[in-house]
Amino acid sequence: MSVFKYEKDADGIVTVTMDMTGPVNAMNREYGIAMAETVEKLEAETELSGVVFASAKKVFFAGGDLHDLLAAQPSDAELFFSNVEAVKSQLRRLEKLPVPVVAAMNGAALGGGFEICLACNHRIAYDHKSVQIGLPEVGLGLLPGGGGVVRLVNLLGLQTALPYLMEGKKVVPAKALAAGMIHELVDSLEALLPRAKAYILEVKGNAEAAIQPWDKKGHKIPGGGAGSPKLAQVLMAAPAMLAQKTRGLLPAPVEVLDCAVEAARLDFDAALRVESRGLTKLVMTPEAKNLISTFFFQMNKVNGGASRPQEVAPNLTKKVGILGAGMMGQGIAYVSAMAGIEVILKDMTQEAADKGKAYTEKLLDKRIYRGRMTEEKKAEVLALILPTASNDDLQGCDLIIEAVFENVELKNKITASTESYLAENGVWGSNTSTLPINLLSEASSKPENFIGIHFFSPVDKMPLVEIICGDKTSDETLAKAYDFSRQIKKTPIVVNDSLGFFTSRTFSTYLDEAARMVVEGLHPVIVDNMGKAIGMPVGPLTVHDETSQQLSRKAMDTWADMGVKGKFGEAAAQEKVLTFLLDENGRGGRHHDGGYYTYGADGSKNIWPKLLEKFHRAEVSLPEQDIKDRLLFRQVIESLKCLETNVLRSVADGNIGSIMGIGAPIWTGGYLQFVNTYGLEKFQKRCTEMSAEFGERFTCPAIVAEKIASGETFV
Repeated sequence: MSVFKYEKDADGIVTVTMDMTGPVNAMNREYGIAMAETVEKLEAETELSGVVFASAKKVFFAGGDLHDLLAAQPSDAELFFSNVEAVKSQLRRLEKLPVPVVAAMNGAALGGGFEICLACNHRIAYDHKSVQIGLPEVGLGLLPGGGGVVRLVNLLGLQTALPYLMEGKKVVPAKALAAGMIHELVDSLEALLPRAKAYILEVKGNAEAAIQPWDKKGHKIPGGGAGSPKLAQVLMAAPAMLAQKTRGLLPAPVEVLDCAVEAARLDFDAALRVESRGLTKLVMTPEAKNLISTFFFQMNKVNGGASRPQEVAPNLTKKVGILGAGMMGQGIAYVSAMAGIEVILKDMTQEAADKGKAYTEKLLDKRIYRGRMTEEKKAEVLALILPTASNDDLQGCDLIIEAVFENVELKNKITASTESYLAENGVWGSNTSTLPINLLSEASSKPENFIGIHFFSPVDKMPLVEIICGDKTSDETLAKAYDFSRQIKKTPIVVNDSLGFFTSRTFSTYLDEAARMVVEGLHPVIVDNMGKAIGMPVGPLTVHDETSQQLSRKAMDTWADMGVKGKFGEAAAQEKVLTFLLDENGRGGRHHDGGYYTYGADGSKNIWPKLLEKFHRAEVSLPEQDIKDRLLFRQVIESLKCLETNVLRSVADGNIGSIMGIGAPIWTGGYLQFVNTYGLEKFQKRCTEMSAEFGERFTCPAIVAEKIASGETFV
């Protein structure tokens, strides 16, 4: 029995209900067989009035099977291309049926799912926020290969289609309707199929209703073809803008742009073949393998609770106390209140607490201005936050999060004085970025209920939370912290205790290696630019100025008080730069009289001249690839060390954490995934070369040799 249920009613309307094996409908081998059988049967029908494609799943159609795409190798390219062409052929035959074909979209139709819909003459969607529509393949290093690029360009025009194709823009049904991507909405699932059939009966006998716009005689692409003078300026500027945005590190947007332009230049069927070649090319790239592995499979694993103790029942935080209404505390208060949680925002004075709450009001006003919130909803959210200077208001909190300065003595004092206000079995969370949880939990009367909950700034925008377990942290405490993170719509990774944990520890190597090269005599601007050249959001010197040398000094002083010498083994260079910038010249960062750079009131920045006088030597140079590898490999090696020593509990946490918390280059798929597609043996060899030339910090961690010996990769 086919996984496509085929039913013909008395009006001559065939309803094809897709119900494939597994939780979703996907473009795999099973789909290919089912669609081939269906198209053949439809072509052989007599007295056919129309066809409706529907879904038995909550999602209309989920798109291509990413397992197949991940497994494809360059040696499979010819077969892969043939398979893509076969999918296109089926959809082309479907849209050339002599009767109207309607897509009844009950759930999300993304990627291949929307490509099926585009091959239908009429598209009707259930008007609900859960129904997302679009072609997001570029986010996985791919392009829509089932005709999506060609059909969307022909439907909307090149300029209008490009944001959906090159940015992977997804929209709800109402916006899809306004954009011309679909034709109708219904307000209930029950109305969907009846409306689809009613449409077919309404247009019965109208031959035009069964012809796609691009198959009609004299069809012209909206806005003109690729040779149109109106589009000339857009097409001239697009490659330069794209290069600036991707820095040449992501091949998918470039390929999408090329295919879209060809779709506006060639005849329809020729453009479909170009699209097939484009997808085949991208599927074989390491960038696509990295993005698929991390942003789909590993992201689903992390958000699906792979790091959460499964035996602990789900927990809902109802009341959270936040100690410290500064930058971090006010951000945590905002995201908590937005999730409907009662918030006690405490600081040393009522004025400071009120100022912290005002931050939420400011963000809510922005949402209202942009039409994303009502005044009534704003009032509801603000009512959930109680700013206070009194410990008594913390009574009965399910969770208290301390968000004060990175100082062990201060944090311990706060823990001892306010922990008793927690509800029974309540959890104490420390928003520390570097201090060991085992050390901080010594001040707790219940170390099993103590955990690290590391937020990233700005909290309202950064999607990651790093949860840190101490030696005594219980599974129940971990589960509660994990559930809270998901409740406030954050992605949580779980790590074990260590100085700097995973994210801060790894990120610090980026700053340290840059400082080393400055001390060696390289021009600071070159070092900074090479950070951006590898795909980091910001160069290492610029980001150190933003996070502040003052903060780095405080952290180092705290570690010194704890008896930790240096920073993760080798920190002489960064210490030398900090001493010169901050201790000798009072330059603590961008907001503390400047750092590596001086900053003008007009937004300009220039390297501080005395930095050049102190360190720069014109005779010193390095090949660009060496500079880039030093900045990247230091972070990758530190990530491997974290995995090797069980600071990282899983590869998925390491990849997601490095992308979302550190800003690892997207093309790598995360620092551990990078090693897989770079090649483990090649990586080991490059580490050996760099270790010999630049120092022992580039020694390849033993875990790489272990994986090579066992024939495994980092999964």
